[in-house]
Amino acid sequence: MITVYGCGGTLVSGTIPPHCSTSHCPHSWCNGLGAIAYDSRSTLIVMRGNLTGHRYVDDILRPHVGPFLNGLPGAIFQQDNATSRVSQDILRHFQALPWPARSPDLSPVEHVWDQLKRQMPSCHSVHDLELAVKDLWAHLSQDNIRCLIYSMPDRVVVCIAAGGGPTRY
Repeated sequence: MITVYGCGGTLVSGTIPPHCSTSHCPHSWCNGLGAIAYDSRSTLIVMRGNLTGHRYVDDILRPHVGPFLNGLPGAIFQQDNATSRVSQDILRHFQALPWPARSPDLSPVEHVWDQLKRQMPSCHSVHDLELAVKDLWAHLSQDNIRCLIYSMPDRVVVCIAAGGGPTRY
């Protein structure tokens, strides 16, 4: 997940609209969520507001993640274990990569988010920021995504060798 905008401070790029100066701003969070696969990527979903467990299931998992995974025979779903109990029911229908709590984040998609953050243009509104991140997502290099996915076995080996500590990844 990439947080592309937060009122009260710039999280990626852009300037804060004058009316967004407190944590009570109705635009306080804008999250972009997306998934990568060897030969494809999901649509980037941009959501405003807090992402609760119920909202994650109703607005992300059921309408987007489920159909995306169903279109990828043999896909293994990887995500951190920060999901709520509410989401566990739907996730049990998919093969998931076991990922222990408090483990290092080796997910290749984290590098995708980092690349998007580095490429973000300066934006002056939430709307412009949403359009920019959607455009960057749509133009990601699939070859780059493949390289990140291929690097997963090496990431695990290096993480084990480091005893779960910091790695070059």
